[in-house]
Amino acid sequence: MRWALVKVALAVTTMVVVAFAVPLGLVVKEMASDRAYGGAERQAAALGPVLAITTDRTQLERALASAEAGPGGRIGVHVPGGGKDGGPAEIGACRAAPADVAAAVRLGRASIAQVPGGTSLLQPTAVASGIAVVEVYVPDDALTNGVATSWAVLAGVGLALVIGSVAVADRLGTRMVLPAERLSAAAHDLGRGDLGVRVREDGPKELRSAASAFNSMADQVVQLLANERELAADLSHRLRTPLTVLRLNAASLGDGPAAEQTRAAVEQLEGEVDQIIRTARAQREHTAQAAASVAGCDAAEVIRDRMDFWSALAEDEDRTVRVAGADRPVRVPVARPDLAAALDAMLGNVFRHTPEGTAFAVDVHNADDAVIVLVSDAGPGIADPAAALRRGWSGGGGGQQPAAAAGGSTGLGLDIVRRLAESTGGDVRIGRSVLGGTEVRVWLALDGRRAHPGARRGHRLRRRIGGRVFGGRAFGVRGRRAVRGTAPGRRSPGRGAGS
Repeated sequence: MRWALVKVALAVTTMVVVAFAVPLGLVVKEMASDRAYGGAERQAAALGPVLAITTDRTQLERALASAEAGPGGRIGVHVPGGGKDGGPAEIGACRAAPADVAAAVRLGRASIAQVPGGTSLLQPTAVASGIAVVEVYVPDDALTNGVATSWAVLAGVGLALVIGSVAVADRLGTRMVLPAERLSAAAHDLGRGDLGVRVREDGPKELRSAASAFNSMADQVVQLLANERELAADLSHRLRTPLTVLRLNAASLGDGPAAEQTRAAVEQLEGEVDQIIRTARAQREHTAQAAASVAGCDAAEVIRDRMDFWSALAEDEDRTVRVAGADRPVRVPVARPDLAAALDAMLGNVFRHTPEGTAFAVDVHNADDAVIVLVSDAGPGIADPAAALRRGWSGGGGGQQPAAAAGGSTGLGLDIVRRLAESTGGDVRIGRSVLGGTEVRVWLALDGRRAHPGARRGHRLRRRIGGRVFGGRAFGVRGRRAVRGTAPGRRSPGRGAGS
């Protein structure tokens, strides 16, 4: 598809360039020719008044010298009856053949004659003795002066248009093809047994629908396999009762080779059944864990759910709440309970360490390789952001102090958030928000499992919002109020590292 779009853009742009560049090139060439002959006509017209007054050779030579514009030796006059014997005379640089001069006299209008190295403009003029012809030589290079430069400019513009159209078509094709390639890769991974693979629902509407259907299918496959393995474990467990009867019956057989063989076979069968049960249940747990860790969850849904929970307390404390970017699915490679716990930790910090009435906001940005969750408030801020990220420390009271001295805060909240981000290959940053208080930025890498641990990715998203995260980004969010409820956490003066 991508190559097809490039070929279509290349063909269409080439046809447009040819349709416009070729006529423009011909027009430029014609304009250069008209410019050269127009100058020659002006030079010939300048001799008309002189010929109307006199045909004296000396006077005409003086007039030719004054009429020359540019290189000399290009103007001549064919005068009838101006020779010594009363015949025609040629004054100045005359190159045209007598037959061409005679033809110009018969026509009575200007004509062009081919001469070595160019052409000559022949302009008939009436004199006392008949018809004189003024000849102005126009070299070939004057006819094409500036044409090559103009053609080169047209060719450069056409080539730039072709390259630009191909680049635009390639980018558009990439935006259309990448979701399809991700869907294809996920289908192959699922076929190879990777039950936790899921596809981000982005791109055109049709591809988003296909990604959603694929994710639903993968969830159903995981559920069917889990049910199948649970059924195998249950069936194996049901065999224990008849096996117990067989073992008791074998014990009553007494001694002898046949009895020993029977008891050995029963013991072997019991061992095989136990192994089937252990294997089935282990595979079921492994499938569930892989699906939870790799498939992840919808961060937008989790944010909406937790904001519904905390907004009741926000309403009680007269806090303004704003949310942005949570109106469309945003899948992240973390389990739903882990993300919910991290959000609760950050939101709990806002309520514990900012005064009542302090506004806060939750914002989520989605890019190709990272998701950034921002929790901002209008509180007093954190005195030491680096210490706030260290487990067991709190910034309560505006300074760095142990958790025991920070009003009972354990200092584990942001540590939980940090470990969640680092599990995906991301990180956590603390800075100043546009609301005037603290802004906690959680960067969740979407492909951190395949990257080197701790690798710094998401650079395109960093460049786009990195300069605005701490104080320069405007919130395009909507205010909201939720139903009344209860939420954990109490407020205490000063902003700490969290609990």
